[in-house]
Amino acid sequence: MPIDAAKALAAEPRSTEISWDHKDIQLYHLGLGAGSSQDRPGAATDLDELRYVLESRLHVLPSFATVAGAGMGVVGGLSAPGIEVDLAAVLHGGQKITLHRPIPVKGHATSTSRVAAIYDKGKAAILVLRTEAGDADGPLWTSDAQIFVRGEGGFGGERGPSARTEQPGREPDAMVERSVREDQALLYRLSGDWNPLHADPEFAKLAGFDRPILHGLCTYGMTLKAVVDTLLDGDIGRVRSYATRFAGVVFPGETLRMRMWRQGPTTVQASVTAVEREDAPVLADTLVELG
Repeated sequence: MPIDAAKALAAEPRSTEISWDHKDIQLYHLGLGAGSSQDRPGAATDLDELRYVLESRLHVLPSFATVAGAGMGVVGGLSAPGIEVDLAAVLHGGQKITLHRPIPVKGHATSTSRVAAIYDKGKAAILVLRTEAGDADGPLWTSDAQIFVRGEGGFGGERGPSARTEQPGREPDAMVERSVREDQALLYRLSGDWNPLHADPEFAKLAGFDRPILHGLCTYGMTLKAVVDTLLDGDIGRVRSYATRFAGVVFPGETLRMRMWRQGPTTVQASVTAVEREDAPVLADTLVELG
């Protein structure tokens, strides 16, 4: 079997040194659409947008943790002992980031990754790849990536959790729309996700798509930015954790509709849909926990 669950779960964690500076932060934020004037005229010089792209004002969106060190935690997990999968069969199923303290604009950390769980969904397997990063001052973040691997189930393992977060039965407290530029996947991939699914039309067809799709983690970051800008007055320091399930794909050129609900003083719930495809689901079970 390409996936040997017992071997993968028993493998020693892999550690690597990662570092980043303001250029990595700026490139990541630009890949999310920061400063874009497509939806917001004048955004490129707006002070609220400059905190994402101008080094003298820079703050770090917590979802940057998913690409810090070029996302080597997920890459390491997919090459762990007992894991041998076809990249064309791999999709990102879900993501959670837990922040232990704000991410500095310039940093050096040790990133340790391991396969935390493997679930058998019958026709597919789900790998939970856990990455923990810390520096000389202590833990920075914990990242759990749920990787969906088609055709690798049926090995007799546990099915794993399947709980869903019910969407509120009321109008959202806020709703925004964000355009995805035609070249956005090409820019976002420069932060380290080189999967050709997001750039190469021929590879996308092998994976079952008519054309390349946007990175799920790009939509993930765009949504957190919208929550921070819309409901948190730009205060990224309030974000303690951020989790989502990738419910559908996004194609470059589409428009994302982001609905947000305040669920008490410490939780924001969100959902994301694709406007041009009759509100087709994109992100679901999306929760931002606040401090």
